[in-house]
Amino acid sequence: MREDGRRIDAAALRRALLAWYDRHRRRMPWRARPGEAPDPYRVWLSEIMLQQTTVAAVGPYFEAFIARWPTVRDLAAANRDDVLTAWAGLGYYARARNMHACARVVSDELGGAFPSDEEGLRALPGIGAYTAAAIRAIAFDAPASVVDGNVERVMARLFAVEDALPAAKPRLAALAATLAPAAREGRPGDYAQALMDLGATICAPRSPACALCPWTEDCAACAAGIAAELPRRAAKKPRPVRFGVAFWAERADGAVLLRRRADKGLLGGMMEFPGTDWREDGWTAAGALKAAPFKTEWRALPGAVQHTFTHFHLELTVMAARIEGGVADGVWALPDAFGDHALPSVMRKVAKHALLAGAEK
Repeated sequence: MREDGRRIDAAALRRALLAWYDRHRRRMPWRARPGEAPDPYRVWLSEIMLQQTTVAAVGPYFEAFIARWPTVRDLAAANRDDVLTAWAGLGYYARARNMHACARVVSDELGGAFPSDEEGLRALPGIGAYTAAAIRAIAFDAPASVVDGNVERVMARLFAVEDALPAAKPRLAALAATLAPAAREGRPGDYAQALMDLGATICAPRSPACALCPWTEDCAACAAGIAAELPRRAAKKPRPVRFGVAFWAERADGAVLLRRRADKGLLGGMMEFPGTDWREDGWTAAGALKAAPFKTEWRALPGAVQHTFTHFHLELTVMAARIEGGVADGVWALPDAFGDHALPSVMRKVAKHALLAGAEK
């Protein structure tokens, strides 16, 4: 039932959406072509990569992973550092650690086959409610209501839900569930992908193409002229700024000291340049130098490295020194070989900053 009292014919909406999808489905490297059986490994891999990341960003990473590790057993047998290095740049690195752990469970304990039931999927590392629903629907063509940001936007407009996100999420999920197909109707996987495609290409965040939408005649927001205004969002709190210092310790042969971050926490298991903690009240020079890997003459490089995480902005000062000798925990790597190490984006920025400063001396 819509807000204006009109009843929704869910079966008719599904038929219209699937007819639209058969003509306009997006081609993506992980998506099975019409008539092909989906590969659960490719579906799972793509869904993990797509969490909080765009389709455009994921495409090259997905193809590189599939070329290097074509099966879940191949990925399970891979060295975790190689997986983290291949992932570098996609962000949210806990996904990569969980993905590798999940591949090992599926390979070692489940005979290389992903479970098709929700309970079995959710017991695997890194698979939550949304990802389990997506895998069930897309890989196994099982009834499941798959709700991502695109689907939330479509539901908010179709039913003219004016409650603001994120508080509206449970209601939008419930509305989506009322439209999801039952097992007897068939094509639940196509329906899930069609709904996501509709939100991504037609019911877009800005300037929705209502004239091209297969649901436009049933859309309450379109009828009210407020489609572009929905879903409403609560005002975001400003991101705090944290400050830190990174140390660029360079040997005479040009190699630079790297170390591994703790497995737990932000950027867990990734490589970094030694540095201080990141905190909102900043660092004095004397305080920062207590975290330096060596006692030597450190000099602050001009400027700072800026990086934005989901919940805060980060500003890093880079301090550099030439090291004649000494021992420190970590590994030494030439800048040309940084690509062989799992350096996250923020550390790649640190490297670029330090190398440019060195070139300008």
